[in-house]
Amino acid sequence: MLTYLIRRTLLVSVTIWGVMTILFGLQHLSGDPTLLLLSSDATEDARRTLANQLGLDQPLAAQYAAFLWNTLTGDLGLSWKYHQPALRIVLEALPATALLTSAAIALGLAVAVPLGILAAVYRNSWIDTLASFIAVLGQSMPVYWSGLLLILLFSTTLRWLPSMGSDGAVALVLPAATLGLNIMARIERITRASMLEVLGQDFVRTLRSKGLSERSVLFRHGLRNASVPIVSMVGLQLSALLGGAVLIETVFAWPGVGRLAVNAVYARDFPLVHAAALVVTLTFCLVNMLVDVLCASLNPQIRLD
Repeated sequence: MLTYLIRRTLLVSVTIWGVMTILFGLQHLSGDPTLLLLSSDATEDARRTLANQLGLDQPLAAQYAAFLWNTLTGDLGLSWKYHQPALRIVLEALPATALLTSAAIALGLAVAVPLGILAAVYRNSWIDTLASFIAVLGQSMPVYWSGLLLILLFSTTLRWLPSMGSDGAVALVLPAATLGLNIMARIERITRASMLEVLGQDFVRTLRSKGLSERSVLFRHGLRNASVPIVSMVGLQLSALLGGAVLIETVFAWPGVGRLAVNAVYARDFPLVHAAALVVTLTFCLVNMLVDVLCASLNPQIRLD
């Protein structure tokens, strides 16, 4: 375990360094920030003063070193748009994104796992065909398009659910369903494939020959042995969830990190973009580490070291 934690910590450090380096390069390719922060009639002296305050008059290597040091210490400066600590703004928006992604994962698992089990048990039946159709539909439909369709149906036509905002649990239904639909398709396919593999093994036939109930065979033994690929798929889908959350939070006006990052990019608020990228990268790496540990606990044959 210690070797695994050390290796993972080094990998997370390299990942954050790579993301921050790319972000630093993009920041300098996007133009002079002083032109954005000051009015068009600002004097050259005012621009030089602001550049000195932001450290933009330093050599590029010195700016890069300061950028990495600020990332390491968490001192990401003030948001140019909100005039508040950028990291604090992102951390305040993080619970909304965590709630949205958690609800999407829960919804996706609640639908995909039973559907995948049914498709495996009733292989080549109409249930299997229906499950495959739903999976293909969920994978092929862009997340923003499915979101617009759900808004059109449940908000505009039926008027059952709100189309935007975060007032109450009912406002979470449409964005979570939209985000969960995409991952549900992938989880359903991997559940079906894993269950088919497990149900075809000798120990399952032995359990059935001993008179064990079908429910116990499927859920106590079959699903447990098939759970490692499912958990791994959930971890792999985290990047898709975070990417989809950017679109979903924008479409549904959900006050999360994704929408905040989009607004920061449009406003060229570099400290806020810096903070959002750092928090999202750390979240992705930590969740994947937890997924690896969970997979090892589900299957003792998996060695973390």
